[in-house]
Amino acid sequence: MERKLRIGITHGDINGVSYEVILKTLADPHIVEVCTPIVYGASKVAAYHRKALDLPPFNFNMITSAEYCAEGKVNMINCFEEELKVELAKATPQAGEAAFLALEAATADLQAGFLDAIVTAPINKHTIQSDRFDFPGHTEYFENRVGQGKKSLMILLNERIRVALVTTHVPLAKVPSLITKDAILEKLAIFNSSLRDDFRIEKPRIAVLSLNPHAGESGLLGDEEQNVIVPALEEAGRQGILCFGPYAADGFFGSGHFAQFDGVLAMYHDQGLAPFKTLAMDDGVNFTAGLPIVRTSPAHGTAYDITGKNVASELSFRNALYLAADVCVNRARNKEERANPLRKQYFDKSGDKEVLDLNTPEKED
Repeated sequence: MERKLRIGITHGDINGVSYEVILKTLADPHIVEVCTPIVYGASKVAAYHRKALDLPPFNFNMITSAEYCAEGKVNMINCFEEELKVELAKATPQAGEAAFLALEAATADLQAGFLDAIVTAPINKHTIQSDRFDFPGHTEYFENRVGQGKKSLMILLNERIRVALVTTHVPLAKVPSLITKDAILEKLAIFNSSLRDDFRIEKPRIAVLSLNPHAGESGLLGDEEQNVIVPALEEAGRQGILCFGPYAADGFFGSGHFAQFDGVLAMYHDQGLAPFKTLAMDDGVNFTAGLPIVRTSPAHGTAYDITGKNVASELSFRNALYLAADVCVNRARNKEERANPLRKQYFDKSGDKEVLDLNTPEKED
């Protein structure tokens, strides 16, 4: 019998809402019917949060390696020998170290083939920084560790909208210099491939946003649209990518125009994520496209302001878990379908059919 998908879950920042959304999600008995969850964290920290939040009793199946996980159960790997101190709603160095060690352990198991995907709970991007983690966030970490030379693309999505970004965690002052024809083409290609392969959309339609207000007003408010973005769209079109724009971001989202497209490519972080989180704060998912591995996370952060109050919604985290499973299934289907492609058929002048392999050249007249 084919085994269920194994999905690793990193516990993120132990002082934020990570354990709350993890525990609430995994309390649903349907989860283990879809996949075998493996939490990389600390059992005592989980128990602390469960008690502090007055959540129902919850038992983990404790294991030493994802290789030995039990199907039909929620598994946990203790990643720490020392005692972890939980300080609710506080950014502490120990919480950053704990987040990093869980992430490293899950990534190692992913590389070893013990996991099919990873769902990362939110981290504090400041406390996790060290000489071993010097990345702006999870996306860049996974590109470096398991990207195999491939470039990643951050996609934020829910059932209504998918937003991808040309630039991510960079200062706004640096954005214009990073908006190049090659950068836009690269992100469009990754986005298009992900929509086809990860989401099974046969001919995805991608809207591209402008950089400047009012799409530059024909050069009055900036010339990046004319000199960079439009040429990139034209070249992408020649490559078979169905892309449209550039659209001024305010009117595009305000009018609901985004609903006519399968994906939206924004030029910079807040241009895409501010409207996205307005539309999808409770159920949005962050997906790292373009890499050989599958990684998702909830679209929210550590949420210190509501930590320990038992008001955090698990919807975003649960959607991230389900999306990870869906993408794994879609990629497996694509691999199966492409493993035995139909061979091309050629006809000679007499009308007799001859079947040739794809790599067999046509006969000369």
